[in-house]
Amino acid sequence: MTQPISLGARLTQLAQKRPDSPAVSDRLRTITWRELDLRTNRVARGLLAAGVRHGDLVTLGLPNSAEFIEACYGLWKIGATPQPISYRLPAAEAQAVMELANTPVLISGDTIESDRPRYDVAALLALAEDESPLEDAIAPVWKAPTSGGSTGRPKLILSGGEGLYTPVDVGAYLTTGDDVMIMPGPLYHNGPFTGSFGGLNQGAHLVILPRFDAEETLRAVHRHRGTWMYLVPTMMGRIWRLPLETRAQYDVSSLTTVWHLAAPCPPWLKEAWIEWLGPDVIMELYGGTEGQAFTTITGSEWLAHRGSVGTVAMGEMVAIGADGEVLPPGEVGEIYMRRPADAPPTYRYLGATARTLPGGWESLGDIGWFDEEGYLYLADRRTDMILVGGANVYPAEIESALDEHPLVQSSAVIGLPDDDLGARVHAIVQPRDGLSEDMLREHVRTRLVTYKQPRSYEFVPENIRDDAGKVRRTQLREERIARP
Repeated sequence: MTQPISLGARLTQLAQKRPDSPAVSDRLRTITWRELDLRTNRVARGLLAAGVRHGDLVTLGLPNSAEFIEACYGLWKIGATPQPISYRLPAAEAQAVMELANTPVLISGDTIESDRPRYDVAALLALAEDESPLEDAIAPVWKAPTSGGSTGRPKLILSGGEGLYTPVDVGAYLTTGDDVMIMPGPLYHNGPFTGSFGGLNQGAHLVILPRFDAEETLRAVHRHRGTWMYLVPTMMGRIWRLPLETRAQYDVSSLTTVWHLAAPCPPWLKEAWIEWLGPDVIMELYGGTEGQAFTTITGSEWLAHRGSVGTVAMGEMVAIGADGEVLPPGEVGEIYMRRPADAPPTYRYLGATARTLPGGWESLGDIGWFDEEGYLYLADRRTDMILVGGANVYPAEIESALDEHPLVQSSAVIGLPDDDLGARVHAIVQPRDGLSEDMLREHVRTRLVTYKQPRSYEFVPENIRDDAGKVRRTQLREERIARP
């Protein structure tokens, strides 16, 4: 078996194999493999001049762009670790993350306030003109994203893996060196980050959208003949709701793999995409940034196991009951995971403690069950469950029903205090023109049992979910409880 090499060495290797082939495209330019290798040598030297050293976690707050990719490879080339955050993160939250990371510098534009020395990629390039190769270095940790959860406290998830590339025929998310990858997701989130660099390290051409736009995503597939795409259900819904004549303008027949993850996908929407692109194209993955275990499911499997997120593809998963016992098929419990036997730790936290059981089992807080064939079905997150008059209500199920209405742009469901029931179901909805509360009440009446139907509705003008399709229900609930 060929030995692993550093991520920096892998980039140089690809630059030698395919120097003039496109490596990264954004809305402004396309960079070849040779250009990416040489520019990141300069970025790496700029980082050294700025005081970054081997083993440092370096906070990175850049928008989706080629510069984001250059910054990461520059860090890996000196054995440092990218610690990505949103470039729009509020100052207090960004400062808390940077303190956890103990970052020596902040790589960002002027969108994030910080008392740390700040450099964008242009400033790093200005610190070094030498684009010759550097001494090889391996980062002790290859990535350190923040949690996508909603505890209200910062948490970093340090990968258990070093900054190494192991030669394989097929990389992360089924990527190969022949792929043209369309990435509309925010690179600071783990799924887009891992998928993008997994493909790049295979030699794929990565096409980055500055932000998600439904029609622009289809245009990118059409223009670049994209073969691979990353989406979340919010994106899928907005693409699907484009006028049919708009979707028909773009040839998406080049797509061979479309992954969706990060949030539950309403069954009606997944079925629509399977009918549109074909069951062999649509893929789904369930797992956490922690990487202990994950499931996958193809479109064909899903049609036979509607609503499932698949079977365990790596590691182990079980449903655990309230008394700590492993539940039989069909019974709902908290999903616990553990890494493969004899495998090294896949992560460690900074700023948090794992929820564990004896035997190496860990929980991400999700609730679900397995069927007789080992297919996993998720209900919701443990912390988001609403107890209504003694009955368990899962927000994701209600959101799926709401989002099925063609005039719903996005939605989130939370539980608010209720003197009679203990909690009442409250729906927060971003509407399209023409939507009324009466229309929604009639819509859910035919889809949900009475106690699951929202007791109250709130229409808001802004998107409720972030660029990665995540929703912070805890924050939404606290904001509404605090209102006079």
